Amino acid sequence: MGFKFAIDRGGTFTDVYVENPDGSQLVYKLLSEDYHYKDAPSEAIRRLISKFSGKEMGYPIETSQIDWIRMGTTVATNALLERKGEPMAFCVTKGFKDLLHIGNQARPSIFDLSCECPEVLYKSVLEIDERVVPVQDNCQLYPESHKKVVIERRVNREQVRKDLQELKSTGINSIAIALLHSYCFASHELEVAEIAKELGFKNISMSHKVMEMVKIVPRGHTACADAYLTPHIQVYLEGFMSNFKDNLKNVPLMFMKSDGGLTRASSFTGSHAILSGPAGGVVGYAQTSPSGAPLVGFDMGGTSTDVSRYAGTYEHVFETTTAGVSIQAPQLDINTVAAGGGSCLIFRAGLFVVGPESAGANPGPTCYNKGGPLTVTDANLILGRLRPEHFPKIFGPNEDEPLNLAATVGKFEVLTREVNEFLGREMSVSEVALGFIDVANESMSRPIRALTQAKGHDTSLHALACFGGAGGQHACSIARSLGMRRVFVHKYSSVLSAYGIALADVVHDTQRHCGLKFKKENYVSLDDLAGTLKEECRIKLAEQGFNQAVLSVYLHLRYEGTDCALMCKGTGEGLCDEGNYLASFEDRYQTEFGFVLQGREVIVDDVRVRGIGKSEVTLNTKPSNSSNHSTPDITTVKVHFKAGHLATTLANLATVAPGYTVTGPALLLDTNSTVLVEPGCSALVTPQGDIQIDIARAQSRDQDTSLDPVQLSIFSHRFMSTAEQMGRVLQRTSISVNIKERLDFSCAMFDASGGLVANAPHIPVHLGAMQEAVQFQLNHRQGDIKEGDVLLTNHPNAGGSHLPDLTVITPVFDKGSAKPVFYVASRGHHADIGGLTPGSMPPMSQTLEDEGAAFYSFKLVEGGIFNEKGVTKKLMEPGKITGNSGTRNLPDNLSDLKAQVAANHKGIQLIHELIREYSLPVVQAYMGHIQKTAELSVRDLMKEVCRKVGSDVLSAEDQLDDGSPICLTVKLDAVTGGAVFDFTGTSPQVVGNLNAPRAITMSAIIYCLRCMVGYDIPLNQGCLVPIQTIIPEGSVLDPHPGAAVIGGNVLTSQRVVDVIFKAFSTCAASQGCMNNITFGSEDGGYYETVGGGAGAGPSWEGRSGIHTHMTNTRITDPEIVELRYPVIVEKFSLRPDSGGSGAHPGGDGMVRRLRFRRPQTLCCLTERRSTAPYGLKGGGSGKKGVNLLERKNGQIINLGSKCAIDVNPGDVFVLQTPGGGGWGGKEENIEAAPSAKRKRTEARGSVAEYKRLQESA
Repeated sequence: MGFKFAIDRGGTFTDVYVENPDGSQLVYKLLSEDYHYKDAPSEAIRRLISKFSGKEMGYPIETSQIDWIRMGTTVATNALLERKGEPMAFCVTKGFKDLLHIGNQARPSIFDLSCECPEVLYKSVLEIDERVVPVQDNCQLYPESHKKVVIERRVNREQVRKDLQELKSTGINSIAIALLHSYCFASHELEVAEIAKELGFKNISMSHKVMEMVKIVPRGHTACADAYLTPHIQVYLEGFMSNFKDNLKNVPLMFMKSDGGLTRASSFTGSHAILSGPAGGVVGYAQTSPSGAPLVGFDMGGTSTDVSRYAGTYEHVFETTTAGVSIQAPQLDINTVAAGGGSCLIFRAGLFVVGPESAGANPGPTCYNKGGPLTVTDANLILGRLRPEHFPKIFGPNEDEPLNLAATVGKFEVLTREVNEFLGREMSVSEVALGFIDVANESMSRPIRALTQAKGHDTSLHALACFGGAGGQHACSIARSLGMRRVFVHKYSSVLSAYGIALADVVHDTQRHCGLKFKKENYVSLDDLAGTLKEECRIKLAEQGFNQAVLSVYLHLRYEGTDCALMCKGTGEGLCDEGNYLASFEDRYQTEFGFVLQGREVIVDDVRVRGIGKSEVTLNTKPSNSSNHSTPDITTVKVHFKAGHLATTLANLATVAPGYTVTGPALLLDTNSTVLVEPGCSALVTPQGDIQIDIARAQSRDQDTSLDPVQLSIFSHRFMSTAEQMGRVLQRTSISVNIKERLDFSCAMFDASGGLVANAPHIPVHLGAMQEAVQFQLNHRQGDIKEGDVLLTNHPNAGGSHLPDLTVITPVFDKGSAKPVFYVASRGHHADIGGLTPGSMPPMSQTLEDEGAAFYSFKLVEGGIFNEKGVTKKLMEPGKITGNSGTRNLPDNLSDLKAQVAANHKGIQLIHELIREYSLPVVQAYMGHIQKTAELSVRDLMKEVCRKVGSDVLSAEDQLDDGSPICLTVKLDAVTGGAVFDFTGTSPQVVGNLNAPRAITMSAIIYCLRCMVGYDIPLNQGCLVPIQTIIPEGSVLDPHPGAAVIGGNVLTSQRVVDVIFKAFSTCAASQGCMNNITFGSEDGGYYETVGGGAGAGPSWEGRSGIHTHMTNTRITDPEIVELRYPVIVEKFSLRPDSGGSGAHPGGDGMVRRLRFRRPQTLCCLTERRSTAPYGLKGGGSGKKGVNLLERKNGQIINLGSKCAIDVNPGDVFVLQTPGGGGWGGKEENIEAAPSAKRKRTEARGSVAEYKRLQESA
């Protein structure tokens, strides 16, 4: 029996768990980077063997006593984050060379005018002249085929060889190959790979091998990540193994994959390595926490905080984004939600702000004595929750000093003075530090609520499994905030990822695209495919010594016509027993979404087999013998809590016996971590040496209505959390694709006057718009709003944006109140509400009646009764008008309206919980305080503009394509920070649908103000308090009742933004259009918006191929478009040289070519076809957009900016979107690029993906 090593090489520390030859266990930590050694894992092994044997061992390390080594590593993640992987090239189907640059066309941060996006991984692109298209029923371009694809162009082998040879001569040795539809037709990828292999390319990653799933964009990203990271990993492995005798020839070396399973070092590839270390932590707490309640894993380290969930099975996701790269591979659903102990502390505009900026491992917190900022770690040090005397001397420039408490105190004193100057009253340093800890805990609680509630689970019914070096200081507070009753802290919590790696099984996972319907006639095909995958798993695991593998078959199932696929494991032996997989699917769908779709066909997107070779490591459940001391080492210290400095038990866990109990406050210390037991909580050391903490219920809060910056920050999170949880209910209970899957909705809460308090998500065109709707109803109803009533509205003259956006408003009454004390509302985009065309967005509408059903002020619920008959009648009314139709999907309308009512009800419940916790006066007071915070931020902005431009009057004008002017004069007050936005001179209402309701202009103003402020502020009524807005009645920005408005929402809104930014000289114009394209027939239709060029600014170049300003809609993946709709995407790339010239050039627009396979009606609703996006400060204008139709007979037709035209099979629609304007023609107009920003922790996992999807609806 020899040494067994499990190692997690993290960003700051390398954690080691070792089983010694005598069966004893040991944990060990050392810095991941240190000038004393080349490689931390190798050095740890050398030291531990030397310590056990009593004989100093050198390099290369003797391996005769090593049984195995298992590792998790951040090598791949760090290379991805820092862009330090292998130089590589991307081979893709001709016409798609910019595909990964464009991605889904959504910008990562909607208020970042520079549209900063992570760079692509490849150094160059090679277009392969080949093309296959999927077979479709009723396709009129090709005869009937029984194959899956039609080959339009085969690979030109000679040209590919020539191009690859030229590529190799540049020094590139790694390539990724991603050709359209290779998930079901791999021959062309295999051909290109064969040629590349003949030419000597060392690494070739084929997308169908890396992950055989539909969607070319994430599959291409994944192939690139594999080609970029795998050689980098191989270099690391070679270096690691070279530290051992014979390169570890006879020692099994395995690595943890992102899915929680181990694999041989030779099979460890880049696309499966992203979560290598964190995955070990999930396995660790899942295997070691007591059974019973479902668990939330809380892993808080020095540089990141991860949360996950476990309830008997591991929860996987199959597509996530890391460092801007979409990875399509099985991964545990691990959500990075904060920057950990290194989260920076900032006081800004009256708010305590924690993160997302991070001090990182270097320089680290202030107390590390390397010049770092104040962080959460520093706050814990100030409060006495970290004890410097128990830390090793590894800090300072030479890494030989203790924690520097004096430096932390000094910086906190400066910060405290800043806080007190703002407040006009005195807070102590400890009170400020505690305030930041409270805010940090609340900010980490929000995503945990989101993670559990997203899948229909009650957060309070979970236990918190806490691990990581910093988690123990925050676990009690977070558990209490979430309503949890118990916290588990394993004895190896500080190295639980390493311990989990030791416990993990060896896993081989394989998956194939299917596309069949789940029905009896396809059972044999499904069984055959599953059998093939099972055999592959058996062979792969047998090669690793596992002849008795456990095999599980999963089907990736979704309802036909939806995009929400769930990976489902059967409950019995038979693969295609309907009572098996179908029941599993329906159970999960019911749990996550609250209903099932009766009578709807189920599609099998993919078949997956997961093979497991069981780990030989057994869990150590023997009683702990941790106490070898006759006298426990227990003392008393002072620690600061809400009640002040309290006498706190300090216990050294190595000296206390199992069964030891303590009531908080207490600090429990082991070698590598500190666990805080808060007052009222009680802790027990279990027989195994673990810690179990029972959480005291939350105490009633102080009922002080005066401004407290800590409570202000906490209320900011609680208000936003309320709006977010409303959104989760709406998404779960809705039925339409628009709301359930595209997440095209917003939820919000309002004060008694209808003033916006919190709005989520931040869809630009919804910002502040609902406030207009709520306040209109208050004035219109004049007290005729009773408890049990719910109002429905969408009318442009009642605060609506456009008719498909239906707003549901519910009053909130408190006990005994005659009038509402708050309001909640939800606005959702309904796919159809009648009118001229399917989708209710007719490009040629002339009146509001053409656009569907209009609700001015309708009681959807009265006295608690849902008025289904009345709302049905209203939705069908447009059909009474010649040429129009009533709603074309009444069941979805009714279901989604009921979902909106349910979402509002959830908001009411959460507001009542706040009232019970704090009292009504306190909640109302903090609604006012949070609005005041936003107001102050905007006033500061206006004052800064006055100082910067030296003028108190700004003006600008731009035109729509029909020549209609939009004029703005801004009058600034340098003293108060107020401003008048005067749109006098703007065109009267226009013929057609470019008229924009007043609410649209208000949303545009809030959006612009938030962008110009430059940092996160609460987006509420306060933003508009300093702003007086003058919009001429009857103008294109405030049209008369009955005017068509559909284009105003999607087009004129963009021009309003352009005019505001032009007046403030913020940036050059972006493309100024959403490029709304619709095509369809009686069989159904398709709608998309297409990005273009972003405008340049004083310190940035415009981004190419991206959505800007008032929209951020994702574009459908080309493979999905070709599978589901009667078109072939011939080209989707950037439009070279379409961005405006300048010292900072504007971004390029895009080119999109769609070839039709069946007769369709094509509709275009676009702008910037006759007026170009302006440049600023001498920068050139971006190119105007062009809409062309290339007839099959060779005719080319310019369609203009707006059209509806019939197209035939073989016709090609060519969309060339506008570029962005350039900035600066002279050097003096250019600002230096901003100094390097402090590192921000990237949110990752399903919660982050949901937020990204919300903000790109």
